Amino acid sequence: MPVALVQLRRSLLATLRTAGPHTGAAVYDLTAASALFALRGTIGRPPASVEKLYTTVALLTKLPQSTRLHTIVLGTGHLGPGGIWHGSLYLHGGGDPTFGDGTFNRIWEHGYGPTATQLAHQLSARGIREVTGAVIADESLFDSRRGGPATAFAPDIPDFGGQLTALAFDHGATGTGLTPPTFAAKQLAVTMQAAGIKAVASKVTAPTPRHARKLAVVSSPPLPVLVDLMNVPSDDLFAELLTKQLGVRFAHKGTIAAGAHVISSTLAEGYGLHPRIVDGSGLSRSDRSSPTEVVTLLRTVWRTPIGHVVSGSLPVVGVNGTTWRIGKGTAAQGQCIAKTGTLNYVTNLAGYCRARSGHMLTFAFFLDGPSNEQSIALLTRLVAALAKY
Repeated sequence: MPVALVQLRRSLLATLRTAGPHTGAAVYDLTAASALFALRGTIGRPPASVEKLYTTVALLTKLPQSTRLHTIVLGTGHLGPGGIWHGSLYLHGGGDPTFGDGTFNRIWEHGYGPTATQLAHQLSARGIREVTGAVIADESLFDSRRGGPATAFAPDIPDFGGQLTALAFDHGATGTGLTPPTFAAKQLAVTMQAAGIKAVASKVTAPTPRHARKLAVVSSPPLPVLVDLMNVPSDDLFAELLTKQLGVRFAHKGTIAAGAHVISSTLAEGYGLHPRIVDGSGLSRSDRSSPTEVVTLLRTVWRTPIGHVVSGSLPVVGVNGTTWRIGKGTAAQGQCIAKTGTLNYVTNLAGYCRARSGHMLTFAFFLDGPSNEQSIALLTRLVAALAKY
């Protein structure tokens, strides 16, 4: 056995033993096409946000990379003299997590995402100067559950940073007396007023009537950008809205459960993998995956069009995103890309690492038991060992 491999295995094993018995790991050399290391690699554990790798691959397997999500204004009624729209407008949400205010999007979405201002300008260009009815929110594409399984579907602001809806504005924000979709309708009405269009928003939601006419539409960035915005900061709201999108399109239900079923079936049919998928974000402790399953997925997509997008969406260890503290100041900094997964006393990491030998490795480390802060130091030692191999 090569000396370098002996040293790698000793280093990984020593660190994992320090982490305790409820840990698992798998490492595979993509260049040499050989397994390098495994410890309790087939035991299922909560993947936490490493789950988003499964969500990402399912999205890219099922949908074209050109996919965009649309937010549409439709009208019932007609345009009369003086630019008066006799009727109501419906703001139909297409599940776009990037729809919002321009300033918000510049700060929180790296400048991506369509805005209410763009919709208002399109309505103005149609000659609309006043709406006699109301601006009504339509979130009917998805269910109206505001959270995920981890909170019995109740709102989970600390984890999601907003509430789930098919018509999210500014990352699922709300206002006094307003739900996320009615908040979105109000923001459109306020924006329309600023653009010289008299309008008021309804405080109730309703499905858009079938005979309504499309008047304005804005679109999300394409799927690879949505995946980047989900994975680099590990955005749970993005993950669940995109999971519901899979549910709508391929299981005819805009629910997390339906989307999770699509992810599961995609992994089973396309990749021969059978993790337990309960949600798309990994917030549920009922999710189960093994390090070996994750490494198998990363091996399979490596150097494929899907793998290219997956790799591009992962933060750089020691540099940015959720991995900026891991491996900082070690040989791993800038040489590994990985998805983190964090719950209380669960700290996971999975991705790719270029070793000193020039070989490309794929890995998954699942640490259950140590505190999250302790695990940062342990993961730093683990990825440093990979980079030195």
